[in-house]
Formats: sequence, structure tokens, C-alpha cells
Amino acid sequence: MTGGSKMSEEVISVEGLTKVFGGHQIAVDHVSFSIRQGEIFGFLGPNGAGKSTTIRMLTTILRPTEGTARILGNDVVNQASRVKNSIGIMPQEYTADEDLTGYQNMMLCASVYGVRKQVAKKRALELLDVVELDASKDNEVHAYSGGMRRRLELACALINKPKVLFLDEPTLGLDVQTRMATWEYVRTLKKELGMTLFLTTHYLEEADELCDRVAIIDHGKILIIGEPADLKNKLGGDIVSLTIRDGANVSTMLEKVPGVKGVTKREDSYVIKVDDAEAITPDIIIAASAVGLKVTKLSLSKPTLDEVYMGYTGRSMREDEGSKVALFREREIMQKAEGRRS
Repeated sequence: MTGGSKMSEEVISVEGLTKVFGGHQIAVDHVSFSIRQGEIFGFLGPNGAGKSTTIRMLTTILRPTEGTARILGNDVVNQASRVKNSIGIMPQEYTADEDLTGYQNMMLCASVYGVRKQVAKKRALELLDVVELDASKDNEVHAYSGGMRRRLELACALINKPKVLFLDEPTLGLDVQTRMATWEYVRTLKKELGMTLFLTTHYLEEADELCDRVAIIDHGKILIIGEPADLKNKLGGDIVSLTIRDGANVSTMLEKVPGVKGVTKREDSYVIKVDDAEAITPDIIIAASAVGLKVTKLSLSKPTLDEVYMGYTGRSMREDEGSKVALFREREIMQKAEGRRS
């Protein structure tokens, strides 16, 4: 099947999947969803939402507490070996051996997947070229930058020509340029190979740019699933963002302005959902001025995935916030690598 073919065949089917740690900590809470052939499907949510735990169950690393999951018709518990042979995994953590070269890491991954040596040699060189590491294939990985390491992880995940690829926070900690380059690799996998991809992310723009469908997950529960455009369109109307001097709380006053459909306060600013931003914004400014308040910053926009996320969780998840825990772990790894280089 090519990337241009109609997506209809169900590749991943999940029903009531649940994971409880220690008998009481619910990490994933009865999630159900399906993923079609050739689709890029995304889990969008903050760290701790249950994204990585779900992937670990689907890739047979963790055993579910409840529920079922099938990949290409194979049960992840009872037919784990078949599942492993059909998937590739790019984990959130770095897994490459730093004392080996990029090429040696590729060959090591191939042996784990049971790829014949002669086939693996050719495939490893091809993949290193695809992710633009051919010039560095004989360098030890401890000398690689963060972006190079992520590209190597992606190449290793493809060494067995998987039908389904799992990407757990594939661009975590990368600079914007490297992140966008990774997006292009992902798009190529879908377009040219018709591959089915399941990625997790807490980057709003990543989910919007890459995913055919997105599931918003929070506290282990899926809150909504849909195409990014449809999720945003369901909110309707426009968004007015404004900041008022001295940070006065004027939510109640703003909600009384005709045409305002909802107000959410974010620190010293407000996100106001309206029917028609251009028509209603002057009324908002007049209402603020009438009670002696001054608007210091104002912008108009269409709904974003951040507004969708806020609508279902009551909280914002802006792209630049990320996860302090995850980024701290990322810095630790990179500091270790830098220390070894010096």
C-alpha cells in the first residue's frame, strides 16, 4: 500500500487498555482507540498523562492490567513475538551505545531484530544516508550532538522495516531546526512507505503539523479524538488575547460583553472566545476603559490546539512549557555526553 492510498484498514485496535502500578496508581485508565493503515496518530498531553505507558504496553514492554490491544491482528500479550517483529520503536530515552559508532549501533539493532548480516549492512548504510548521518557513521556516538542522536535512534527503529512505527516524544529537547527536519523524515515514512505511525508529544505545533488525528490525553484518560482541524473548528469563533495593566481580575466584567462566549484567565492575561473578533474587540476595550482599566497588549487569532486542550482540561499546555522533569533528564544525558567529549 502506498502513502496515497485510502486509509481504511485498521492496524491498531485498543479496547479498555489500563495500567495500574502498585495496585493503586492508575497511569492509563481504560483508553480505547483505533489507528488506520498509513495514518499518523498522535497522543497529545503533558508528561505524566499516560502517553509513554500506553506505548510501552502496545510495544509489549509492559503488561496491561486490563483491556486488550491488537497490532495487525496480533494480541500484544498472547502474540507478543509477532507484534515485536512487525513494529519499530523510537523511545523517549537515548538507547544507543555511546562507545560504539553509529554504524555499529545500527548493526547491533539489526541483530536484536534478527535481520541477516548481509541484509543489515546494506540497510544500515541506506538508513544512515536517509537521516543524514552517513558522514558520521564511523564516529562514536558519544561525539554526536543531541539532534544526531535522535536521528540515529530513528534509523535504528527502521532497521527491521517495520509496518508500524512508535515514536515517543521524538523531538524532545531538540532545537527548532532539528525538530522540523525530524518532521520531514516522519512525513517521508508515511508518504513513500505508507507506514503507520503512532507518536506521543507535548508539543502543540508538532501534533498540529504531523498528525492525521490526535487524541488529547490527561490523567490517563482520552478526552477527545479527532483531526486537528476538526477539533479546532468545533470550538467555533475567534480568540481575543489581552493583557490588562496591574493584572486586575476582570473575568466577570468581560463575560458580560455581548458576543463573548467564554473567558479564561492565564496569569496576567485573558483568552476570550468570541463570535467575531473584529466586531467585538472594540466593545471589550470600551468595557475595560469604562471601569478605569487599560489594555496593554491585544491580539486576535483563530482557535489553536492549546484552546482545544484548555477546553477539555481547563488548563493551558503551551508548547514552550514542556516538562521540567523530562527536560532535566535530557540535560543530564547531554551533560554526560559533553563531559565525555572533554
